[in-house]
Amino acid sequence: MFLTAKILVFALSGFLRVAAAFDIGLSTKCVVIPKEMDMCHKIGYSEMRLPNLMGHTSMGEVILKSTTWQHLAHTDCHPHLRTFLCSLFAPVCLDTFIHPCRSMCVAVRDSCAPVLACHGHPWPHSLDCDRFPADEDMCLASLTKEYKHLHKVLPKPACQACPAVVEFVTHKRVLEVFCANNFAVKVKLSKKRTVFGDQEYNIECQVEFITQGSLLPYETQSMIQQWLLINENCTQRMTPTHRPMVYLLVGNIEEGVILVNQVYRWQRRDSQLTLATQKWRYHKCL
Repeated sequence: MFLTAKILVFALSGFLRVAAAFDIGLSTKCVVIPKEMDMCHKIGYSEMRLPNLMGHTSMGEVILKSTTWQHLAHTDCHPHLRTFLCSLFAPVCLDTFIHPCRSMCVAVRDSCAPVLACHGHPWPHSLDCDRFPADEDMCLASLTKEYKHLHKVLPKPACQACPAVVEFVTHKRVLEVFCANNFAVKVKLSKKRTVFGDQEYNIECQVEFITQGSLLPYETQSMIQQWLLINENCTQRMTPTHRPMVYLLVGNIEEGVILVNQVYRWQRRDSQLTLATQKWRYHKCL
């Protein structure tokens, strides 16, 4: 049975550092966060200030500009990415604007800039961290250190060259590949178009085996989902049509990094892959 990995979202509470604040004045208004801004839902509030901190004056402009960040938000490249982006695109409706702290920007940038680079984009000048207040001002502070103490820090997917997709293989060869790696995950992929014409993917995962430390199956599912979103060029090659495709991803987790080394196309009547996964339970590697 396939299980779909869930993405964690952090609420606003707990991030504030108290000091002087920037006064909004009478030129802004409170509006409901639109349904199109999926990344800013379930973040602890439902109304935003307009114009926002990015200088967008209309809801149409906010929606258009924010959708370009939706894909990055789904990669979970940093636990506070959504909080950071939504504080700018959909600032909470209070009596004052609350900017993200410079430390939050730096933490998010350092984790997520490599993901943008993987897609061929630099960290934008509009999000230059020097424009944000220092932590001693009133702002949304990064709780990365506290987060690491309270939550398990999982390995991160690497931006990598796409492994070749193998369609015909013997179960003995698959077992040899299993022995040289420490995880195998069966993935069902399909793609769809958003209302804005962008590409989105439905990703369902089933862990066949994981031999790396204390990782749980749902954690492995989440990491593979992130790998597919970060390495979107690979995901595009694996979904040439809108018909669902099934693959077996095999790879290693080493020094906190996830690498996929082999991809097998799992066709409906592929007895060799099925046989390999069945025999793996009792197989002894040389």
